[in-house]
Amino acid sequence: MATVNGGNLKKGMYIDFRGAPHQVTGTQFVSPGKGSAFTRAKLRNILTGNTLEFTFKTNENVEVLDVPSRELTYSYHDDDVVAFMDMRTYEQFEVKRSLVGDAINYLTPEVKVYVMFLDDQPIGVTLPPKVKLKVTEAPEAIKGDRVTAGKKPVVMETGLTVQAPIFIKTGETLLVDTTTGEYVSRAN
Repeated sequence: MATVNGGNLKKGMYIDFRGAPHQVTGTQFVSPGKGSAFTRAKLRNILTGNTLEFTFKTNENVEVLDVPSRELTYSYHDDDVVAFMDMRTYEQFEVKRSLVGDAINYLTPEVKVYVMFLDDQPIGVTLPPKVKLKVTEAPEAIKGDRVTAGKKPVVMETGLTVQAPIFIKTGETLLVDTTTGEYVSRAN
């Protein structure tokens, strides 16, 4: 397995921390005026779902896990699991809903995602950078309403609320950024 310096940890990496697989969910590099630099990382235990914060010294070696991924298509979800299918083999995979997290707001039928595996068990989902979502609720724009800088909240087909321009109407399809949850443009 590969190792990386603590100063080079990035969000989305999978590491072996204290004998258990963890995903790095956030990092902050700190270089104080006195003393050596360090990285403050937020980690999520893949097995238990617990999160913690840990400080890594920049010269500290951290073991990076080999986490292969497969391109799968979203099928459906219920209270506990989210199902994906490999369109080449028609093999289905179920991922715990807790591992999918807020990504559920961007999943519509036929969306292709990358599912990460550790020891043949699905452990996470990587979304495409942008997805197409249909507007199910869009309040009418009121003439002269510029308090919100020409934006209004619209509800998408998955239940996600996005701030969109006031000219957007119910039934339109929008392109939404999956990293920020923001409106990008109308979809073609």
